[in-house]
Amino acid sequence: MITIENADKALKDYYLEAVSAQLNDGISPFFSAIEKSANNVFGKDVKIAVVRGASGNILAGAEDGDLPDPYRNRYLSITAPLKNLYGTIEISDKAMRASRDSSGAFVNLVNAEMEGLIASAKQNFQRMLFGDGTGKMCTVVSKSADKVYKVDKVKEYFVGMLVDVYPDTAGTKNDSYGLIITAVDKAASTVTFNASVSDDLTGGIMYPHGSKDNEICGLGAIFDSDELYGYKKSEEPYFKPYEVNAGGKLTEELLTDTLDYLEENFNSNANMIICSYKTRKKIAALIADNRRVVNTTDARTGFGVVTVNDVPVYADKYCPDDRILFVNTDDFSLNQLCDWEWLEDESGKILKQVQGKAAYGATLVKYAELICKKPCAQAKLYNI
Repeated sequence: MITIENADKALKDYYLEAVSAQLNDGISPFFSAIEKSANNVFGKDVKIAVVRGASGNILAGAEDGDLPDPYRNRYLSITAPLKNLYGTIEISDKAMRASRDSSGAFVNLVNAEMEGLIASAKQNFQRMLFGDGTGKMCTVVSKSADKVYKVDKVKEYFVGMLVDVYPDTAGTKNDSYGLIITAVDKAASTVTFNASVSDDLTGGIMYPHGSKDNEICGLGAIFDSDELYGYKKSEEPYFKPYEVNAGGKLTEELLTDTLDYLEENFNSNANMIICSYKTRKKIAALIADNRRVVNTTDARTGFGVVTVNDVPVYADKYCPDDRILFVNTDDFSLNQLCDWEWLEDESGKILKQVQGKAAYGATLVKYAELICKKPCAQAKLYNI
């Protein structure tokens, strides 16, 4: 007989390892390539010391001359708080009772919940990898009709998302908090909500529900923000990536020059080029006439690629069309307090009754932050 107790045990003993493995696999080529580690986690923060500039002091000298003075390394300290990542499942009491005498029915019930959790978690984590930590999805341009709003950027994956729209920069919330996007129209650049909103929301910013300023510090923060890890990029060049304006014309020379610049000036060999699917087609077309285009599977990441100077070019649906990113994945790490784990109460239970509902819920947690240890050795080619 299926009870809350043995259902709880099944989630802990049988589902956790499988779910954790799936949540760490197949998210994106970039995520697959970066290090995952708990070594630099201290309490609630990630703390990493990096050397600004060259280290060591090797000089030529006379046989009987003085030895060189030791080089004083200039260290910079990166400190960032771990972000709280959650994933929840919910099973109604009615469904639990209906499958009480059938272990197969219960397994199917839990499997369905897990599949939904994994699909949602993968998509949101992949999106966060390209975000700036704020969770911003788009800006509302105007109200088109009841429940329908024109936005500056719309994607198919918006459909079904639970979102908050903050109608002003002060962060005021009203009935635009906790809306569900029921439809998108890419041609008209509009989104449709499940409920009417009293404010016209013009100028408002849309975020995933409850995520404003709580997401991991993704590539958007590395390449687009004015500050990084508490340092102003204008004052500390170490945290400012190399940027190249393509002037609206993408060429093969620009691609190879960017790779060469990183190697020549920062002793960095970019090992991954990231762009949108649309942009990857442009790159493939550029090099098709005079260079063999490799379209195969990279053993390191498990994703199909084309290459430029033997550097793989990966397409990601969350990378904007207006840029190409050149990264050295060895400079990135996902620093985590733990891998995905079930949130337990004091008695060690995972499944708990949802307050005010005839249902039981369980929550997966992960405390992590993405860190780039050498931002200046990454590059962005924009206005392509």
